[in-house]
Amino acid sequence: MAKPSFRRKKATSAAEINSKPLSNSANEAISVEENPALATINVTAVEVPELTDEEQRDRLHLERRVERAFFEAGKALTELRDRRLYRSSHRTFEDYCRDRFGHSRQKSNYLIAAANVYENLTTIYCQNMGIDDLTTNGSQILPTSEGQVRPMTKLEPQEQWEVWQTAVKQAGGKVPSGRVVKDVIERIMERTKAANPYCVGEVCQILVKDNSDLRGKGGCWGIVNQVGEFSCTVAMWDGEYTVRIDHLKPLNYLPTECQQIQLISDRISRVRENENLEKAARAVLKHLGELKRPYLTAVEEKLLGLIEKEYEIIDEVPFLINQGVGENSNAEY
Repeated sequence: MAKPSFRRKKATSAAEINSKPLSNSANEAISVEENPALATINVTAVEVPELTDEEQRDRLHLERRVERAFFEAGKALTELRDRRLYRSSHRTFEDYCRDRFGHSRQKSNYLIAAANVYENLTTIYCQNMGIDDLTTNGSQILPTSEGQVRPMTKLEPQEQWEVWQTAVKQAGGKVPSGRVVKDVIERIMERTKAANPYCVGEVCQILVKDNSDLRGKGGCWGIVNQVGEFSCTVAMWDGEYTVRIDHLKPLNYLPTECQQIQLISDRISRVRENENLEKAARAVLKHLGELKRPYLTAVEEKLLGLIEKEYEIIDEVPFLINQGVGENSNAEY
């Protein structure tokens, strides 16, 4: 039985379809040749109208709003924190930031510190230009994000200004990245490198300045445990902190006085390790961490001894009352 014959249809490629002449008017602007790569396309130029004066003002205004976005966020967070406006719904500022804004307390601190830098740059610029209105920035190149100024947050305001101007110049007159700003700071520190003047065991006073991590620690003593190139690790009443040397002030205690502070610090640390430490006891420890002398008064010794007894800190500790001050003395300390 003969098989029926089938006639296969010839496949038509896309190239063949595209090569066929089109009849609509849209093809009049295209000259199709055998090689599609040589096709000529006629493009009609469209004239873009210039911005009006009002549009130009609107553009500048909106650009300033974008630039100041992180600054406004930082200032708002500062007020929320300082006025404790979160207290009706959250116990701590950290919990509030996490639940309300979805970021950590550290991120909030970065924004707050960055807002301060932005404000410093604006203020110094206006002062240098003789402008009374500190909100007027004129043509000044200003940061547009928190990351650009983060490396400068621990510098003094005048240092921030000098670093920023150098970084803007380095970026060709444009807003520099955080990497450029950091490079400028590192080069300046390299030129002005000075030996760390502190030694292990020395007692210093803490200077907060613009370091938000040291908030509430101003005036406290710290015992140097480790010496770095530009910083020290110091033990304070509530733990260890690494701080730059410009946040430390030498107290010039004698070696024996430094040993006394070390003993006080050790006693405080043992008490602080107790998980059940109450607020009243913590307040006493905080007071002892702010001493402006290397010894305890009679009352302070009794309070610390009472806390040690209450929390069963039974280690034998020396009596640290100043030798020249009796327990019943009414002298002002």
